[in-house]
Amino acid sequence: MKCYARTVQFLFAGCCAVTGALLAQGAAAQSAGYPVRTIRFVVPFPAGGVNDIVARIVAQKAGEAMRQQWIVDNRPGAGGNIGTDYVAKAAADGYTLLSGGMGSLVMNPLIAKVPYDTLRDFAPVILTAKAPNVLLVHPSLPAQNVRGLIALARSRPGELNYGSGGVGSTPHLSGALFAAMSGINIVHVAYKGSAPATNDLVAGHVQMAILGIPAAYPHIKSGRLRALAVTGTDRSSSLPEVPTVAASGLPGYDVNPWYGVLAPAGTPSGIVVRLNAEISKIVKSADMQEKFAVHGAEPATSTPEEYLAQIKADFAKWARVIADAGLQAR
Repeated sequence: MKCYARTVQFLFAGCCAVTGALLAQGAAAQSAGYPVRTIRFVVPFPAGGVNDIVARIVAQKAGEAMRQQWIVDNRPGAGGNIGTDYVAKAAADGYTLLSGGMGSLVMNPLIAKVPYDTLRDFAPVILTAKAPNVLLVHPSLPAQNVRGLIALARSRPGELNYGSGGVGSTPHLSGALFAAMSGINIVHVAYKGSAPATNDLVAGHVQMAILGIPAAYPHIKSGRLRALAVTGTDRSSSLPEVPTVAASGLPGYDVNPWYGVLAPAGTPSGIVVRLNAEISKIVKSADMQEKFAVHGAEPATSTPEEYLAQIKADFAKWARVIADAGLQAR
């Protein structure tokens, strides 16, 4: 019996080893031939926002480099949660990818219950861009700078509205952080993406917003919106005349959103490595740097491990910000 048991154990171990080897070979074969069909690149916001602009620039060049079409698929709603969840539950075969940002991946899970787990359900591929936001007001508002806006808001508590791309989005929490640090009372108005929020700001339906430079840039240049300050630690090369919020009366204020590519968890490592290599070359090219600069974004690249580390670091940072701002998870 003992001999029989040892034989069974040996055969079982051998079968497991063979099965593991076959699975590894299958994954390698799948990666080697990748891609063989169209790649769906999901943007969890409407067309026209920063995430969408960056995604379309990357998708065009990635399609050319990999000789397979990349289709940008806008799936907006719930502050980016709908499109993000769609990718979280997609097949882990490299043919459905997410153009992710801090809003749906970090901020939303910190302030609300979402149907996905960022750290469990995704395989980070690569960072593609960083784009500071810009504090904007409608020209009808008399504020000409940050100090003037804060003084105006203090004189009219609860009367000024600020738009965002949805509850938990980067523009939402950027505004909440601004209000908390300056001690003002402004009312948040959530939209289904930054593009409709921008449109309503241009129309004067809301008085202010903190939005991405790429979407706001043409309206700033045309005079339809007034840029008061950028949210990063340095001035933007796209708006060199616009100071930072920190240097304009609110020291310590710093928001510099990032965008990147993620695949569903379980995607073969060979596919993740291939995507990282191809997109890294694209983002580092002089042509891409020029394209990004036009829209107020800066190219950013990383390994998958570095991207994961960035996500984890931002979870820690924004958890503190949300607590300090008094935004309760629900």
